[in-house]
Amino acid sequence: MARRTFSRAELESFRDAEVPDLLPYDGQPLRLLFVGINPGLWTAATQTHFAHPGNRFYPALLRAGVITEPIDPADGMSEADRDRLRARGIGITNLVHRATAKASELTREELRSGGAVLRELVATRRPTVVAVAGITAYRTAFGLPKATMGRQPDDWADSELWVVPNPSGLNAHETVATLAETYAAVGRAAGIVGAHGPSA
Repeated sequence: MARRTFSRAELESFRDAEVPDLLPYDGQPLRLLFVGINPGLWTAATQTHFAHPGNRFYPALLRAGVITEPIDPADGMSEADRDRLRARGIGITNLVHRATAKASELTREELRSGGAVLRELVATRRPTVVAVAGITAYRTAFGLPKATMGRQPDDWADSELWVVPNPSGLNAHETVATLAETYAAVGRAAGIVGAHGPSA
């Protein structure tokens, strides 16, 4: 089955659109909350987080053992895909909810405002681990210019706070393998991945 494609004009029509959070239903635990920077246009077009075909998010999650079945979100994630994520206690949100072609189009004020909203979501849903994907956006959103990757020194109440690499294909410093190492670490912290890494 051919993968769906979009023209530039079609993608541009989704600028400033929003993509709903993917969260476990009430009564289901939220173990691991991934936080993207903001939706890209492909994500907005398919209403699916991290949907661009060049994004390494789902391949890295699979390799890490955070998910156990492959997800190809480029055409739009199926409801069965979403339910499998929810059942594993995985949620996905963004610092800023409006879609842009590049994260660099966001203002400092948008990131700071989005950081405050994220803190409210975490206080309400109380995930075991929060994993923010993107160090530059994290530094800006929370006024921490010297923050580094990995587990952060201060938790958010009962939630461990981590900063993990951005899986975008534009992030040339990372591969699926290196992303999977970090995602396995947050998966272990959240109790989703076993202590010795993903099962064979």
